Amino acid sequence: MAQQWPAADIARMILEGFDDYREHFRQITDGARARFEQAQWQETQSASAARINLYEEKVSETVERLRIAFDSDTLDVSCWPLVKSAYIKLIDLRFDDELSETWYNSIFCGLFSHDLISDGCMFIHTTRPSLRRARAAQTRTYKPQGQLSGMLESIFADYRFSEDYADLASDMRRLEAQLRENLPDWVCKDPDLSVELFSSVLYRNKGAYLVGRIYTQDEQWPLVIPLLHREGRGIQIDALITDEADVSIIFSFTRSYFMVDVPVPAEFIGFLKRILPGKHIAELYTSIGFYKHGKSEFYRALINHLASTDDQFIMAPGVRGMVMSVFTLPGFNTVFKIIKDRFSPSKNVDRATVIEKYRLVKSVDRVGRMADTQEFADFRFPLSKFDPACLEELLEVAASTVSVEDDTVLIRHCWTERRMTPLNLYLENANDDQVREALEDYGLAIKQLAAANIFPGDMLLKNFGVTRHGRVVFYDYDEICFLTEANFRHIPQPRTPEDEMASEPWYSIGPLDVFPEEFPPFLFADSGQRRLFDQLHGELYNADYWKSLQEAIRAGKVIDVFPYRRKGFDSE
Repeated sequence: MAQQWPAADIARMILEGFDDYREHFRQITDGARARFEQAQWQETQSASAARINLYEEKVSETVERLRIAFDSDTLDVSCWPLVKSAYIKLIDLRFDDELSETWYNSIFCGLFSHDLISDGCMFIHTTRPSLRRARAAQTRTYKPQGQLSGMLESIFADYRFSEDYADLASDMRRLEAQLRENLPDWVCKDPDLSVELFSSVLYRNKGAYLVGRIYTQDEQWPLVIPLLHREGRGIQIDALITDEADVSIIFSFTRSYFMVDVPVPAEFIGFLKRILPGKHIAELYTSIGFYKHGKSEFYRALINHLASTDDQFIMAPGVRGMVMSVFTLPGFNTVFKIIKDRFSPSKNVDRATVIEKYRLVKSVDRVGRMADTQEFADFRFPLSKFDPACLEELLEVAASTVSVEDDTVLIRHCWTERRMTPLNLYLENANDDQVREALEDYGLAIKQLAAANIFPGDMLLKNFGVTRHGRVVFYDYDEICFLTEANFRHIPQPRTPEDEMASEPWYSIGPLDVFPEEFPPFLFADSGQRRLFDQLHGELYNADYWKSLQEAIRAGKVIDVFPYRRKGFDSE
């Protein structure tokens, strides 16, 4: 058994690595305000990707420093209960203590095999709730006392930027009108009416967001006020949102992560949880860039669910994938995706390429149209938690990834995603209005992904899902690429009648060639849906449409994709 003093030194070095990570995280995050004020949209995208990659970079650096500083005997796993005890003492007074537990776990996993994971050596269960002291939320409170206009003036006196508001008086008149429209009439007259806003502005893509709540003694509503910087015209107040479903979409798992200064992360997450009670805290942590801690909270929720219910894993409903096998827990709103050992002959990808594609999704702008994923290694579940038919199929199609060890099922590698209704199944049970709305949104999803420089590749209906808010989201990533990498072509005219009658193309086809004219029969077996989609989004069948998007992207244009309805506001 290692001595006490090396354990304390190891704990200190782990925490020093965490401090280094947090400082770099803060530097990138703190730059969001200046990037918004200066309309540096490409720099905003680069900063977002850099912050996501930062965590693994800093974990690797810390693991390497530990290996250099301590010999293998000192770093033996038998020492780590002492390291954990020493580490707990170091983090007890921190304001980001829950994040530091996740960091410690990442370092442990970087040093040791997943076979050695245990709650004695790491934080499978958090030690924080019983230790955390009450801390004040970082918010500002405003009381209109019957004067909504005066309250709005106070708010925007506090939330100012180096760039002036373009037309603050006009924007506030529209905000007041929308506030009165959104809330019951008596609320605006209630003497106890208050508005509470988080003191830091949230930034994402081309927007800035004031986030908080409106409340009386008896009721509350979420409140989000998005701001835009119109280059050359100043800051514009773009909307006022009080509907919980609409605010939930803004914090969706399909969006890039916000940049926001949060001195006490747990308090801010608690604040968000009060205004969005339907969101799991794992998703809220992830939404502000702490995706590794979101992963920890997800895993804890999963093992608690398995321990407290009779739920069993089953195969996910829908068409079986040609690359991935997908299973789920009926009572847990998640799917688990593993790579099959053998792919369909029509798939020209290998295992390494699939992994690369799924990891790419983490660092690009998902524009509300791609589901976020979490990657896991060496999941261990009780054998009793698998429906026999599900386990039989997994062992048949992915024996290199799934195995049974005594009474345990080992999943060596998988991704988790939010469970959605596959679009093809949704359309089978939809009425005419729902079909039209879904196909309209399906086309918008393809267009918005394309404008964000993502080409889905395989655009079949089964590869898109419908969320609980009715939004269409892409979730099958094995064939995605950057739009600018694809070569969009018109089908050449036949040279002879024989060409026209031939069963095979008479023209050469490169590996990145895409012929949009071939989309209709490929995407829609139902002729009625095919005709409707042609009416709604027929330009997607024209190679020139895709080429024009490529030209805009190469020219440096960053599109506007709004995660909210813009009723009554400038839609330019």
